[in-house]
Amino acid sequence: MRTAAVWLTALAVVTTLAAAAPRYAGQEHGRTETDQLDGKAAALERSSTTETERSAGEEAAQERSQAAETEQSGGKAATLKRSSTTETEQSAGETSIVIEPLPGQLPVRWFAGDYGRQPTVKDQGKYGTCWAITATSALEAALLPEQRMVFSADHLSRSNAFTADVADGGDYLMTLAYLSGWQGPVTEEEDPYGDEYSPPGLRAAIHVQEVQILERPELAQIKEAVRRYGSVQTSLYLNRTTTAADSLYYNETMSAYCVPEVHEPNHETLILGWDDHISRFCFRQTPDQDGAFICQNTWGTEFGDDGIFYVSYADANIGGTCLVYSGIEPADNYRAVYQTDDCGWQGRQGYDSDSCWFANVYTAAETEQLAAVGFYATGANASYEIYLVPEFSGAESFAERVFLQSGALEHVGYYTVRLEQPQRLTQGQRFAVAVRMTTPGVNNPVAVEYQADEYTENVVTSGKEGYLSRYGDLWQNTEASFGTNVCLKVYTM
Repeated sequence: MRTAAVWLTALAVVTTLAAAAPRYAGQEHGRTETDQLDGKAAALERSSTTETERSAGEEAAQERSQAAETEQSGGKAATLKRSSTTETEQSAGETSIVIEPLPGQLPVRWFAGDYGRQPTVKDQGKYGTCWAITATSALEAALLPEQRMVFSADHLSRSNAFTADVADGGDYLMTLAYLSGWQGPVTEEEDPYGDEYSPPGLRAAIHVQEVQILERPELAQIKEAVRRYGSVQTSLYLNRTTTAADSLYYNETMSAYCVPEVHEPNHETLILGWDDHISRFCFRQTPDQDGAFICQNTWGTEFGDDGIFYVSYADANIGGTCLVYSGIEPADNYRAVYQTDDCGWQGRQGYDSDSCWFANVYTAAETEQLAAVGFYATGANASYEIYLVPEFSGAESFAERVFLQSGALEHVGYYTVRLEQPQRLTQGQRFAVAVRMTTPGVNNPVAVEYQADEYTENVVTSGKEGYLSRYGDLWQNTEASFGTNVCLKVYTM
């Protein structure tokens, strides 16, 4: 992956691109080009993680082999989005729909459908929406079997904050921005697929408050995540040619798929289970081990076994990066979200160090309580400290910050930290929330939004006020200095 580091000021803020997946269209290659932003003080690069994903996929396949042997929005000011239901206030622990891990050892076979957790099989048709269908299906699986909801891939692919056309494909950073900003999801009934129209003004049917990104996970990690959350979203190399009847990679009779060579992933799929006893001889090119993931494709029930197919543990491309939707809550969990980053994580900023302070300034729309803070962990095993500046009048106000709480995050992803002691805000109060983030081994840990390419042309910085600081003493305004918005949301009740 190419990165750019530019010394912008005496404080030496470095901006690099987010380590993100390429964009997927689902039939063939989606948007994976590397674009460079010109005309800025900093040379910000568009994501190009092809090499990272290739190596990650190859290493993941090798690790799975060893493990198998052992196991057998676009507003011009800081936006305020209100919950569709504001009357109900629930305490921590009452809103989560996350299923706890099951005890005992992992079985040799597990399939979500056996437990009423298989989501609706969908067909992307002529559109480049495998990424949107897979994401919405993963959300459905996470809610099952207690709740059966069918979410709209049409809304995710057409009503997000980006300027991408449906044919351009998408990536999981687009999904994270859409979900964390309460832009959706909406139900399939509200926005049906395939009519080339997405109604305006729809509200999110649920709120996604946490998405974990597992980088180069071991086989056991993928299995446990599937069993706990119902599914794992990931990517692989797959298209109409590689799944043709005469393909070297696909046994149509057995619905068995394996690509032993490393390729650039170009398709999103949903892992719904596994079977360690699937024979290696089911695959066209016989791998050196038994076992396969049980996956659901986005090509309708005509593909595979009613939409289900088996991907060998030996496939060189599946499972390099995996997403789990680990924090799904009702749409009345908070009264409002304050945010400045409709397009979400597009790059990272910092001071060429694995530790950095970042902050956003907001004005309370009414008398309410600051209940939670949301941000990205851009590296694994991150630690954070959260502070509040109750009365903000300028950068000097950060000296009056008040410590709220701290914690640690194991995986990369988007997280919402519910405050142990909510803070009262009065209407018109100008306040700031600051976070000190440390991501061991990953420099420049602050997720930022900026105009990275033609798909993020909607990003604006006017009316927004974010800050960075190396040590928490001297602060720089990101909009004025670098043309970036800090990805830091606050939730109120």
